[in-house]
Amino acid sequence: MPQLDLQEKLAILADAAKYDASCASSGTSKRDSRSGKGIGSTEGMGICHAYAPDGRCISLLKILLTNSCIFDCAYCINRKSSNVRRARFTAEEVVRLTLAFYKRNYIEGLFLSSGIIRSSDYTMEQIVEVARSLREDHHFRGYIHLKTIPDADPELVRLAGVHADRVSINVELPTEAGLTRLAPEKDGARIEAAMKDVRTAIDDRADAGRRYKSAPAFAPAGQSTQMIVGADAASDADIVRRASGLYDRFRLRRVYYSAFSPIPDASAVLPLRRPPLMREHRLYQSDWLMRFYGFSPADVTDAAEPSGMLPLDIDPKLAWALKFRDRFPVDVNRAPREALLRVPGLGVKAVDKLLASRRWRRLRLEDVARLTASIAKVRPFIEAEGWRPTLLTERAALGDWLKLKTEQLELFA
Repeated sequence: MPQLDLQEKLAILADAAKYDASCASSGTSKRDSRSGKGIGSTEGMGICHAYAPDGRCISLLKILLTNSCIFDCAYCINRKSSNVRRARFTAEEVVRLTLAFYKRNYIEGLFLSSGIIRSSDYTMEQIVEVARSLREDHHFRGYIHLKTIPDADPELVRLAGVHADRVSINVELPTEAGLTRLAPEKDGARIEAAMKDVRTAIDDRADAGRRYKSAPAFAPAGQSTQMIVGADAASDADIVRRASGLYDRFRLRRVYYSAFSPIPDASAVLPLRRPPLMREHRLYQSDWLMRFYGFSPADVTDAAEPSGMLPLDIDPKLAWALKFRDRFPVDVNRAPREALLRVPGLGVKAVDKLLASRRWRRLRLEDVARLTASIAKVRPFIEAEGWRPTLLTERAALGDWLKLKTEQLELFA
């Protein structure tokens, strides 16, 4: 590998890291740096160009330790056979960069991943050393997210959780068949075993923390994963079911979806074109429905087309409502919270406001309008005092909803 200066390495390895979507995080513990004994406190919030609850946009240095790799996964631009310019940081260089960028107020934390060099254990040792040095040698109190390697020694993964706020292990592809075909050197069972070990360690540390105040934390912001969308034949229904299973078994904080993007010198087994970005967007919407709106995986897949794909022209919540028109209209003055959350156009905050307001008076359509972003989206699906919509079988009643689809498709094309 030719000798490169630090700026050249940064240009290569920051660009190579852009394919990993699983870096936005939240829920980490607060580390107080006002005592003067540390730097980089992020007030317990997640980093990576995300918006904090108070509206601040917070960011992290997102890089790879190296884009060299001994694996040859067909979908990865950094695979062994890829014709890309290679670079590699030392652990000390990553530490220096992180501190320098923080002190210039460019970042509030670090997201570090890596290709696999020499062996999984060797690579994991280097990743852990970065976090250890930041925490112990430099008393860095900022956010750290480490991408761990499933094949690495469990003790190394444990050390990663000791120093990092969040750890993530990518399942890569939604199905075992896709993983076998496109990444034969990776094993789905080993990946899930590593996720289980992390989950167990998080639970053990949480239990110890309840009994002993001095018990050290372990990945307080939990773990996440990422799936590539559109590189294999998996349908949206397959992806939704897999994501739900991961949430249930490992209590993940997030599953991230990354639309496959064609890469230079691509393998013949890969699709020639990328999937529409709207597909990725619809999967995020379905994920939100399962996590916050009480939808089951079966509910989401009920909204899918016979092919198992979610419709691109309307969102999953509206697609579900149109398939189950007998559930509507919903009476905003009497319906339980679960039913109101199924109404297209009503979000969690709007529903909570409706429930609070109706304790004092019967709500009219204009009252609902004051509590929602767009009454035109909600009106066909609700009853209110003095208001009942026309039949939902009349698509004209949904015109305000459906006329948005062209703009959405252009936005995510």
